[in-house]
Amino acid sequence: MEESLNYFKIPREKWREYYEKNIVPLTPEELERIKSLNDRISMKDVQEIYMPLVYYLEMQLNVQRFKQEQTARFLNKPMANVPFVIGIAGSVAVGKSTTARLLKILLKEAFPGKKVQLITTDGFLYPNAKLKERGIMDRKGFPESYDMEKLITFMDQVKNGEKASAPVYSHQIYDIIPNRYDIVDNPNILIVEGINVLQLPSNQRIYVSDYFDFSIYVDAHEKDIKRWYLERFEMLLDGAFNDPHNYYYSLAQPGKRDEAFAIAKETWRKVNHINLRDYILPTKNRADLIIEKGHDHIINELLLRKY
Repeated sequence: MEESLNYFKIPREKWREYYEKNIVPLTPEELERIKSLNDRISMKDVQEIYMPLVYYLEMQLNVQRFKQEQTARFLNKPMANVPFVIGIAGSVAVGKSTTARLLKILLKEAFPGKKVQLITTDGFLYPNAKLKERGIMDRKGFPESYDMEKLITFMDQVKNGEKASAPVYSHQIYDIIPNRYDIVDNPNILIVEGINVLQLPSNQRIYVSDYFDFSIYVDAHEKDIKRWYLERFEMLLDGAFNDPHNYYYSLAQPGKRDEAFAIAKETWRKVNHINLRDYILPTKNRADLIIEKGHDHIINELLLRKY
């Protein structure tokens, strides 16, 4: 096993050996339903990559529980149910949403007696009206476009066993849905997915990831991520063609495709590329596990933090 300064570098063929039961609690149809647009993931990936990961997370859960028991014993207090929080970060279009949804299902199957929930930090973006008011609509997705104080408060409530509400974001209207929330009510396991979950908020001294018990960064070469982004954009246009309420409806109409792709490429150059280079990628080495994808979405290597 090759090693780097802070990580064990584990090739796929070695990683798959760490889970020997060869049980996949998921059907191909269920896997198809949870995949993001143009993400490629197979039952073989589930068996060789994600089941060993679930097995490892089970060990981490046991470590967390042991620490809680020891703390409760030291303080002579009843042991509280402190959720085990998993953070998943990475670029736009890299496939982190599929990873999050897949892990949610696998963890629910692996621990049928535990409550598993998932939220995305998209809901903590400021509404478009607020972004326009501040003159930063063109920096949507950058650190300043998120209400990080609200996100930190949410995470604090979760870890204290309180009921917490996360605003809901719609990728159809490209905005926050008013007065709609996902309620997180004292889960055993919470998955938090978003491009910003490993970033240090401005004017704050606490990371969102300070609340995490385990963190994952999904990585790939930027040229591949850009290609996946444009492929996904084309699929979004196809899906918006007959939906006037969809954000992309006007760009999906006949004769608009060239203009639409020009806008998408410019968005990548001015927004996604800069956000990835300056704010997302620099957080990679804060993750406990880095999942490295090749040009075809195939995971070839994983980097597991040593300490």
